[in-house]
Amino acid sequence: MISKEQFDKEIDLIIANAIREDVGDGDHSSLACIPITTQGKAKLLVKDEGVLAGVDFAKKVFEFVDADLKVETLIEDGTVVKYGDIAFYVSGNSQSILKAERLVLNAMQRMSAIATKTNDFVRLLEGTGTKVLDTRKTTPGIRALEKWAVKIGGGENHRFALYDMIMLKDNHIDFAGGIIKAIEKTKEYLKDNDLDLKIIVEARNLEEIKTILQTSGVYRILIDNFNYEDTREAVKLIGDTCLTESSGGINEETIRKYAECGVNYISSGALTHSVYNLDLSLKAIE
Repeated sequence: MISKEQFDKEIDLIIANAIREDVGDGDHSSLACIPITTQGKAKLLVKDEGVLAGVDFAKKVFEFVDADLKVETLIEDGTVVKYGDIAFYVSGNSQSILKAERLVLNAMQRMSAIATKTNDFVRLLEGTGTKVLDTRKTTPGIRALEKWAVKIGGGENHRFALYDMIMLKDNHIDFAGGIIKAIEKTKEYLKDNDLDLKIIVEARNLEEIKTILQTSGVYRILIDNFNYEDTREAVKLIGDTCLTESSGGINEETIRKYAECGVNYISSGALTHSVYNLDLSLKAIE
């Protein structure tokens, strides 16, 4: 996984680019009717139910826009919220509050939706020992936010991007000339380039599981689109050789059954690509 320093840099880039995109040469709506010296206060109002996420991100946005803005936090990230809850108050220059408003809401609504869905999956797996992973199926440009939200919801992050873990999927294997060649070439590449990256290999059937097990150095086997019976058999074959991960269209109805097959992880793109924003609002306090 990427370092905290790298992650923080990604967040800073997201904020800077989003403000550039939204504000441009100025928030002319506010500039036109609100005197520059006007001070105000607003509340983040919850109008939905779910797991709140993005409070810490909102603080970073307010700090970026205006270091003099003050945030009073009432509800922390990861808390289950309901309609009518107030997450925080922000006070200071009114123009600054309005400049930050849309980015704060857009981010928190999506992050809260992801955290809520992730938490639903986590609760479905209670007692199994299986952990929920996200994927790279994220919104371009805001991956760091979405993976942050998965962590807030109780899930785990898979690799962040193409550069922090090796994942040999079906196309890599086919282009490389087979599983053994793909793995051996990868190990040579890592050695030649002095890279210390974990290797995950995807298997499409039990025969490919057996082939992967003929090699060494694989951190985790991705048991992709298997049925329950074959998943159980795959886990039995793999044993303690390496970790196991199930994926492929797994949803709320099937996730626990796959966990009960004994896999260490279940990855789901739905955590980030199939969510509906939580309804939040930033309202001025007169």
